[in-house]
Amino acid sequence: MKLARCSYFETGPFWALVDPERDEVHAISGEFSSWAPAVAKGAGISALRLSGAALPLSKVRLLPPIEPVNRVVVAGANYAKHLAEDFGLSSPAQPVAFLKAYGALIGAHDPIRYPPLTKELDHEVELVAVIGNAEVDLEDPLACVLGYTVGNDVSARDLQRSGPAGIGMDLFAAKSQDRTTGLGPWIVTKDEFQVGSPKLRLILKVNGETRQDGSTAEMTWDVGQLIRFVQQRSSFACGDVLFTGSPAGVGMGTGLFLNPGDVVEATIEGIGTLRNVVSEKSRV
Repeated sequence: MKLARCSYFETGPFWALVDPERDEVHAISGEFSSWAPAVAKGAGISALRLSGAALPLSKVRLLPPIEPVNRVVVAGANYAKHLAEDFGLSSPAQPVAFLKAYGALIGAHDPIRYPPLTKELDHEVELVAVIGNAEVDLEDPLACVLGYTVGNDVSARDLQRSGPAGIGMDLFAAKSQDRTTGLGPWIVTKDEFQVGSPKLRLILKVNGETRQDGSTAEMTWDVGQLIRFVQQRSSFACGDVLFTGSPAGVGMGTGLFLNPGDVVEATIEGIGTLRNVVSEKSRV
């Protein structure tokens, strides 16, 4: 199933079952937390109560598929080639994780805001796991996953390097700039993928030119291992999302950063595409 968070003209946000082939969305009754755990456990469409008539998918706005109360967790340094080619680093001995501000998120077709403080706006296509059950079993961490979506962890690289000597990178400034990070277009439930951590192709294009082309099979730590690592340090809630790292080819390594007007397309096979245009540089 494909599950999206949408808005339709003047209506507020709502969750919906998506059928792209029929250009339809059906609103889901109830809070996310009331049906997501059952879907994560394998109940499928029987866990959903649909309400009202179908709406045209082409007419709704696709919002980031996460509620404002939930956390955006980002796991970095998870692709060895990315670290070596783009940063000149070797893989760390354990995963690296941090939080991203909710305000950084945009939907599948929203503009990427170009923040005023940076001159090095960068792209990072990532598989994002959506937590559907707060009861995380450390022996079977994937059991808590509702499904997967696409992320573009847009980063201000010059700000990332601006941390004081001896303190380290400024990941807050680099990763939490307002309205920069694409998430969507929808969640594809985990039953649509092979059992275990999915092995999927990730591609990011800028103005039709391929910048990143990798596979989640290249991850140093798979989705289950990342969930276990985070859960042991800070418990997940139903609806939290987990970015899982990005393959090689980012601007930090190639010198090709994003510019106003660029069309950025982040695609993961079996899930979908984010298509976001970079705005003119913001003054505030």
